[in-house]
Amino acid sequence: KKCRICCLPLHLNEDNARFGLLAALILLYLLCGAVVFSALEHPSELQAHSRWDEQLANFTEQNSINLKSLEVLLKQYEEAFATGIRVDKLRPRWDFSGAFYFVATVVSTIGFGMTTPVTIAGKIFLIFYGLIGCAATILFFNLFLERIITMLAYIMRWCHERQLRRSGMGGEEARSEDDSLEGWKPSVYYVMLILGIAALLIACSASALYSAMEEWDYFESLYFCFVAFSTIGFGDVVSSQREFYKAQEAYRLGNCLFILMGVCCIYSLFNVISIIIKQTLNWILGKLDCSRAQCPCRGRPYRRRGQALETVCDSETDAGRRLSGEMISVNDFMTNKVSLAILQKQLSETAHGNPRQSHVRQNGFSGGVGAFAIMNNRLQETSVER
Repeated sequence: KKCRICCLPLHLNEDNARFGLLAALILLYLLCGAVVFSALEHPSELQAHSRWDEQLANFTEQNSINLKSLEVLLKQYEEAFATGIRVDKLRPRWDFSGAFYFVATVVSTIGFGMTTPVTIAGKIFLIFYGLIGCAATILFFNLFLERIITMLAYIMRWCHERQLRRSGMGGEEARSEDDSLEGWKPSVYYVMLILGIAALLIACSASALYSAMEEWDYFESLYFCFVAFSTIGFGDVVSSQREFYKAQEAYRLGNCLFILMGVCCIYSLFNVISIIIKQTLNWILGKLDCSRAQCPCRGRPYRRRGQALETVCDSETDAGRRLSGEMISVNDFMTNKVSLAILQKQLSETAHGNPRQSHVRQNGFSGGVGAFAIMNNRLQETSVER
């Protein structure tokens, strides 16, 4: 007797289960974050409101000013503030350099918010400009990630070969079919560690520059680096906004370079962390499925192999999903129809130096990294199935 659920494509069931679990975990993560930030920031907000009401009452009483008139003036200043008018002098917002800084924050999706278009024509142009610019920049980040992964793969392979030579396993023996290099899988945790160290070094160096030029304390500079590099872009702290700096041109160039390198490294790090999250989701789903002794469709049991949980319900299932921290091998990737992030394939194939051809015919939808790759793989699978 066939089960309706199990008769569906197995990868579809697994993807739906993974999607639902991830959505539930993200919702739980948001709820926990809301509780923490509310507990940390809400008392400070109440104190600020209390201080402002007290200052406003004292000012109107001492200067015999009508409170309603003062509130109208403050409202007008808020509107002027949005157009770039400040009490202290800042650099022009819409000269060429200011406009260039603005479009850079648009296409990078940072969007600090300290400069925004106020005209109808500017807002309409922003919609089309951002649509193309953001898409092109995301493609640039993905291509950058591919090159970073390629470089790291060669470095990690070189280190592994050197380790084999020291242990006496190099030379011709290391090139045999049963060679340990062929079965070696670069660890995703090492990639995450290297990218994390690189991002930290860039953030620390940039923070030293911002502390000196912007007169921020070092922690505030680190806070700005994370907000900017992760493209969160709150806009409460923004660099290069004063009217004049010492060595102004050099500082603005350094600021742009630090933000560019930081965004690329953090984007790459997020992609690697997403793979670890996906492995964790697979492990959780495997634990949840352990209660089923047999598959209703095939009648073949689940089995545990070390730390890896596999299912033999279907020949197209991924036999290589592991939570061991290692990337799946080329053989595992090529012999299974698996929708994994292409970052795994990129790292493993580059480390081996001779990527093998997939049995799935190519149709122009392959390649890429991260979310870009997942979209391409899904298009490829759909077109092949048709």
